[in-house]
Amino acid sequence: MGHQFPLPSARGLGIQVTFANRSRQAAVRFDLTFGAQLRINREQQLSIENLVNSRLRAVAAVMLVWAVIYLPALGSIAIKGEEGRRILPAVRMLETGNYIVPQVGSNPYYRKPPLVNWLVAASFRFFGVRNEWTARLPSALSVLAVAIAFVTVARASLGARGSVIAAMIWLTNIGIIEKGRLIEIEALYVSLCGLAIIFWLSFFLQKKSPWLTWLPASVFLGLGLLAKGPTHLLFFYGIVIAVLVCWKDWRVLVHPAHFVGLVVMIGVAAAWGIPFVHATTSQVAIDKWSGQYTGRLKGIDFKFSDWIQNVPHGLTYFLPWLLLFPFARFSKLQEQSKQRLARALSWGTAVPFLAVNLVPGGLARYSMPAIVPASWLLGMICAGNALQCPRRWMKDERVWARMVAAFVGLGLVIGAIGYPVTAIVLRNRQQVKRAAAEINALLPPNETLYAVNPDYQPIFFYVKAPVQYVSNVKNLPRDVHYFLVRSADEVDALATGKGAPLGARPIARVHDYSKREMVLFEVPSANRD
Repeated sequence: MGHQFPLPSARGLGIQVTFANRSRQAAVRFDLTFGAQLRINREQQLSIENLVNSRLRAVAAVMLVWAVIYLPALGSIAIKGEEGRRILPAVRMLETGNYIVPQVGSNPYYRKPPLVNWLVAASFRFFGVRNEWTARLPSALSVLAVAIAFVTVARASLGARGSVIAAMIWLTNIGIIEKGRLIEIEALYVSLCGLAIIFWLSFFLQKKSPWLTWLPASVFLGLGLLAKGPTHLLFFYGIVIAVLVCWKDWRVLVHPAHFVGLVVMIGVAAAWGIPFVHATTSQVAIDKWSGQYTGRLKGIDFKFSDWIQNVPHGLTYFLPWLLLFPFARFSKLQEQSKQRLARALSWGTAVPFLAVNLVPGGLARYSMPAIVPASWLLGMICAGNALQCPRRWMKDERVWARMVAAFVGLGLVIGAIGYPVTAIVLRNRQQVKRAAAEINALLPPNETLYAVNPDYQPIFFYVKAPVQYVSNVKNLPRDVHYFLVRSADEVDALATGKGAPLGARPIARVHDYSKREMVLFEVPSANRD
């Protein structure tokens, strides 16, 4: 007989079935819960990756556009105009090790604070080469810093699309392209003001701590004081006050963080100002600085024909993007907060712009800090589809996107093609380099060239011989062999027995970039004491 197995009772069978059903239900619930959790984690991971990749792509796109516009032929055109005032003090700093009192030759340079000179000197030392490219790179890098700030710091406020458009507007307007490729103060000064505005406005709109809202902006404002002076404060506080009026939140202005920020701003400038006062005759510097600002306000050398062009000239700096503003409609912005911000930016940009340009002694380039809030405003308008024109003119709304792309493309063409072609055309027409080459051909390499009251000529950047400055012909040393004077001082140089070196004779006449004539003199060895 086979084995016999006892049959389970009905009750036992029911318990087993119930347990099995509950086990299966628990397993299903576990699978569903665990699977859902896996999906959530995966979605979160993908979201973070997309966020990071999108931000990185935005930064990469901005850097690519910047490189195409600002780097080609950056050092192929000779320095000109105000560039000599920024480069020559940097050269002297490296020669003497004196970074407190800027000098050109042996003459102190009091007209501007030294931040731009420090940056040029740092570029020369870092690359180990003194040429036009290394001199102008700090300006181009300061422009890049603002563009990156738009797509990183301002991204949460402007949105991914709006921040990229604002950065592209900043990089491709005529004013910034022009100044960002020269080593003049404007590119650095406007960029520092722009960084202060971007940081303050972004953190205020994101409702960050007042300390975070004020302190980073204060550092950039302090550096702005070291770049040029306090004019940028008008543009910064123009935006701040306009925004606080629209938000009706005056408490931000009287928060302790603001007052600490003012201390930080002044402290940044004082870090150089105090040693400077101890190292030089402070009254001379104060007279120079105050004279520049009071002279602008009093309208010294006022010319109505130039003054009346300030506003139109200032507006041209924002071309071609200026052409879009007549079609902006704030009411098309979907959120009330954005409409309110658009009105604040409009007033905060327009009032300082007009105020600076209407000062009797003002120049259009002084109003260039307005480009930053204008870029923010237009970026927000383009991203919010708040551009409109009569239907009979334009039936396809996508034309605005094409126009934005066309303006960016125009900037790329100017940088990648326009400047290299200009450099080729001007290769043999650069007056400064030709004049320096003529002097170099006549001077032995180790012979000192004395420059008599030369007024910061860019030509000396290309002269190979050591250069020493003297205030007038009578101050030339007895052992002078070669000296350079402006044509107005030629008579004194030839006046034997009146302090001029005996037997000095002109051996060359050269012209600077502004067509002013300079005369190179030689003193024969037999006539030197």
